[in-house]
Amino acid sequence: MRESMDIHSLIFLFMEIAGTIAFAASGAMVAIHRHMDLFGVCVLGVITAVGGGMTRDVVLCRVPAALRDPVYVIVAAAASTAVFCIFYFRQELFKGKAGEWYERIMLIMDSIGLGIFTAFGVKPGIEAGYLDNTFLLAFLGTVTGVGGGLLRDMMAEVPPYIFVRHVYACASIVGAVVCIYVYRFFGELPAMLISAAVVMLIRYLAAHYRWNLPRIENAE
Repeated sequence: MRESMDIHSLIFLFMEIAGTIAFAASGAMVAIHRHMDLFGVCVLGVITAVGGGMTRDVVLCRVPAALRDPVYVIVAAAASTAVFCIFYFRQELFKGKAGEWYERIMLIMDSIGLGIFTAFGVKPGIEAGYLDNTFLLAFLGTVTGVGGGLLRDMMAEVPPYIFVRHVYACASIVGAVVCIYVYRFFGELPAMLISAAVVMLIRYLAAHYRWNLPRIENAE
């Protein structure tokens, strides 16, 4: 049992680190796209990675995990710095099909981060004793998944990604609900893995089939 718990902890740690790096990279890319300096890139990367989780912890009336264990802030800052260096020394990446690649990489990074953090947003609510409160748990999962990206876009003064890109928030809501019900019937690890996979799948299908409302052009 102890070995099983250790394996589960390692899997959860790997997922959280992967989600942190993915969200930090997406935040850094938005900052670079807005021509910010290294400090601005790191701030947006860190906010994207930990902002949703901090909001969730405030709702649960506890000290945010990012402040209690700064390893995630450090990882986010390091990932943001790495992205800044890559684009600083390889400025040709902005040329040619830069816009297409930017959208593609943003989709991948945001999908990974959204899937993982939606699942891990539900987990603290369950641990706090709210397993039977589906609405609260779904809210916690969704705000953890989309909160950092929303803060990122507000700080970068761009249209929030959750309102304009590929059923972003809807994917998080569905993933959170899946996590809740899978947890109730099959336990913690399957819930984390399945819900994260569901969110990523919805995001992929939405991007592939362009599940967005058409733009309404000005008739005048």
